[in-house]
Amino acid sequence: MKKVFLLLLIAASASTFSCMNQTKEVTSEPIVSTGVGATGPDAIIYKTKAEYNNLVPVIMNAEKTSIVSFPGPRDLKYKGEVATPTLLEQDFLLDNRGITENVAFLSTTYDEYMALDKAPDKEELLGLIIDNDPLTEMYNCGKRAIYKDEAGELNAIIASGDFSKFKKLK
Repeated sequence: MKKVFLLLLIAASASTFSCMNQTKEVTSEPIVSTGVGATGPDAIIYKTKAEYNNLVPVIMNAEKTSIVSFPGPRDLKYKGEVATPTLLEQDFLLDNRGITENVAFLSTTYDEYMALDKAPDKEELLGLIIDNDPLTEMYNCGKRAIYKDEAGELNAIIASGDFSKFKKLK
């Protein structure tokens, strides 16, 4: 019995290790160099059709028919500060909230939302959306950790007009 158990254990281990050594296919999409070991959130810069800087973002599904992600009232801070986007050159904004190309903006400001005892449900939030297609441009600029001076370095890139190293999201 011990020999059968030992053989099963060896077979399971071999199977696990062979799966771990498989390689994944590499895509040809532009990839931003994030440096060795860079982790954490991505630096996302974007422009909007109107001034939504102080309005709460929610994330919708691709069809823009339902909300798939929204913050709680206590989730609107980044590094201890209100997570409104950082203003950059040429009307670009640096995301501090974790938005995607499926972002929509509520008619509620960060301060109003943070004062709530609890988040509204998804149906209530749908009724608060003022723009479910607000973006005119959006780029993934790699991991935030690779920048020593995020705003300064991103402003220099924006001024140069060369976004070729970034992944265009919209």
